Parts: sequence; structure tokens; C-alpha cells
Amino acid sequence: MYETVIGLEIHIQLNTASKAFCSDENAFDAEPNTNVSQISLAHPGTLPKMNRKHIEKAVLLGLAFGSEINRYNLFDRKNYFYPDLPKGYQITQDKEPYCRKGEIRFISEGQLKSVRLHHIHMEEDAGKSIHDQNDLFTLVDINRAGVPLLEIVTEPDFRSGQEVSDFMAELQKAVQYLNISDANMEEGAFRCDCNVSVRKKGSPILGERCEIKNMNSRRFAKSAIEYEATRQIAVLESGGAIHKTTMLYDPVANVTKPMRKKESENDYRYFPEPDLPPVVLTEKFIDQAKSDLVTLPVDRYIRLKDHYQLNHADAEYLTEDKSYSDCFFGLANKTSNYKSLSELLISKVIPYIKTNGITLADLGNTDHLLGFIQLIDSDKVPKSAVYQHVFPVWIRDISQNPEDIASDLQLIKSDNQDFLDDLIVQVLKANADKVKEYQKGKKGLIGFFMGQVMQKSGGKADPKVLQVKMEDMLKG
Repeated sequence: MYETVIGLEIHIQLNTASKAFCSDENAFDAEPNTNVSQISLAHPGTLPKMNRKHIEKAVLLGLAFGSEINRYNLFDRKNYFYPDLPKGYQITQDKEPYCRKGEIRFISEGQLKSVRLHHIHMEEDAGKSIHDQNDLFTLVDINRAGVPLLEIVTEPDFRSGQEVSDFMAELQKAVQYLNISDANMEEGAFRCDCNVSVRKKGSPILGERCEIKNMNSRRFAKSAIEYEATRQIAVLESGGAIHKTTMLYDPVANVTKPMRKKESENDYRYFPEPDLPPVVLTEKFIDQAKSDLVTLPVDRYIRLKDHYQLNHADAEYLTEDKSYSDCFFGLANKTSNYKSLSELLISKVIPYIKTNGITLADLGNTDHLLGFIQLIDSDKVPKSAVYQHVFPVWIRDISQNPEDIASDLQLIKSDNQDFLDDLIVQVLKANADKVKEYQKGKKGLIGFFMGQVMQKSGGKADPKVLQVKMEDMLKG
């Protein structure tokens, strides 16, 4: 019996205004080779200069995950020769990354899990080679060359593709919460390499690993890991051996393919970057970074579940974006009806802002949401009528009084519910065949009858009164 062992190397592009070691603009969707200069093109005599924001965001990420921050930082050159790497080397950190250790907690299949970090280091990105334009040549876009990166290297603590997928979702949200990166996977701002090996269950010895490069989709990462683990087990079971190899994943065929023999550190000929002085982090600098920390999505999820008693799906939805959970927590201090609050945000408000391409901030003072919840709690208008008729009017200006809207729409329940008798008779006469089915034991039809009456009443019916009257008449 084998188990899969996975470690990740995650590359995160930072949302700084300029590149890591020069003032070229850091923007994704520019015309090819326009965000470049003599420095990013590596013209002779040009020198790099450190980007302060690169360091600030790096330290913030390390602090968020409880890492040890290295106060004395050096940079190194990693030498390799690709067409999209103008200098012929990448500025990175080798022996002395800016932080070590730490952990990232995440929810996977309903369970709280954690993964140890080996280290996080700062570096720059390479350019982009475009292979699919013509079979005869490759195009090179240097816009991405020099974009500031953080690379997170985990310990081999994952045991399944599903865990990796769930971890990537949590990390993606975390860097967005911290305003470190937009973490757009489709644009390559958040991607990872998966180091996959297998071993006999219970064995303390790790198997030889293969590295699957450049996974920019959670679904693809999960599928690639599952395929690669199955492939390695088949090789071992047939008496073969696993060789350290760099792999690519083909999502169409759902297979991994060898790309090249895996390089060793010696192949890269690391040596200290001579053109950048050491960067010394002061306690004042570290304290400033600490002031930018926010509660991470996993901690918000736990609070939503444990304190506010929300279910898994609702807690997960509300932590998708920092503004969603900020809004919930802010309003939860002013109402005790957490269920109605979460339902309003999840089923109506957030879908509305997504559909209209706006944010919660665009709605104005979200304290006005409490008036809507109070109308639901008052039981003066059926919830279905509140959502169906009041919400579309109210959401366009949430400073309006929802009860006034309901009154204008003549939706307020009448204290006298005698008008229901005639409506019930009309519905039962129009559905005589279903009445017979109900009386023969198909009791679930009462929901159908009540729905018909509610529709005819224009939402003025009290569901509790209606059910009692309906059951009495159906006894016939």
C-alpha cells in the first residue's frame, strides 16, 4: 500500500507599481515588450535597485504565517539561459531567504489542517515565451521579466491532490486579504510547482520525486498529482525506478510528460549578487509590517462556524473576499439574527454586487442592511415576498426604510386573515385532482396548495395561519 507525498513551490507575483529591481511598470495586460527599459533588457552597464515595497510585502507574508524573519538579507544570482531571461540569470535568494519556518493552516474536506513552511524567499520573474503562434519560431515578451515574486517552499506535508487544491485556495485568499497580490491564476500571478513522490505506507523514507511545473489551476494541480502518483506506483510495482525529472502536465490528455532531467543546485551556479548591497531590516520596519496584518480567512472561517454557528458552505462563502466577512462581522455586533444576516448577504446582496460589477463599499453604509433584517424578523411580510418584491427596490438605495417599501407595495400582512378562506376555496376547486391525491395520503401537496394561495394573496398571507386553515379545509 502506497501513500502520496507532495511538497509545493508556490510563486506569487506582487501587486507593486514597479518591478523588483527597476522602475518599469508592473502591469499584466500591456502590449508585448512595452513595460521594459535598459535595465530589464540587461543592457551593459545597467544596475539593479531594490524595490522597498517588495521587501515590505515579503515581510508581511512571513509574519502572517508565523515565520522567522531574517534581519540581514542578501541576494544571489541563479544562472540559466532561456530566451525570456535577458540577463542570463535570475536575481533571487539562495542560502539566506528572508524568512524560514512557519505554517499555513487551511480547511480540507471539513477538517482543519496545517502545512509547515521550509522558507519564503524574494526573487524576480522571467519573461514569457510564446510557442503557439507559429511552428517555425517562438516569440518572447519581456514585460514580465523583473516582476517581483515571492516563492513559498513547503515541507512535503501534503498527502493528496485534494489537500493541495484546498491549500492553494486558502493561500490565494490569504495574499488577497493582505493586499500582497491579486493572485489571479489565469494571468500567472499565482502558480505552483508540485513535487510528487510515493512511498510504502508507514515508511519514514521519502521516495524519489518528480516536479510538475507551472500549475496555474487548482483543478489541474489535483488531477496532475493524482495521475503522477498513479504513474509512479505503476513503475515501482513493475520493478522499475523513479528518476528525478521535471514534468509538464497535459490537461487535455490528463497525463504528465517528461520535460527535462531535473537540475541540481550546482547546475544553476549560484553566487552572491555583486550589484545589490545587503538589506538590513530594523525592528521599526518589522513593527510597521505587523501593523498591516489582518485576520486570515481560515481564522474567520473558524469564527463563523464556532461563534456564529454558520454551516460550512456559508462560512466558506463569506470568507471568499475580505469585504464579505468584514461586512458580516461588523453587522453581527448589531444584531443577534446571524442566520438572517448571512442569508441576506449570501443569497441576495453579494450576488447583486457580483452581477453588477460593484463592491459592497459602492452600496454605501452597510448598517442600513439591518433595517432589511428587522423587516424579516418582524414577520409583517413573508420572507419570500421581502426577497422577491422589497429587495429589488431597496437595494438600489439601501438607505430607504424596507418597511415603507413593503407598505407602498401593499405587502404588509393584514391582522385579519379571513380573506384567506375564499382564496383557499378557489385554489382547491381549481386543483380537485390534487386534493384527492392529498386525501389519499400524498401530504406533501400541502406546500403546492399554500404556494398557490400565497401567490394569489400577493404575499399578504400569514403562512402559519394559512397552514392551519388549509389543513382544516383539506380534511373536507
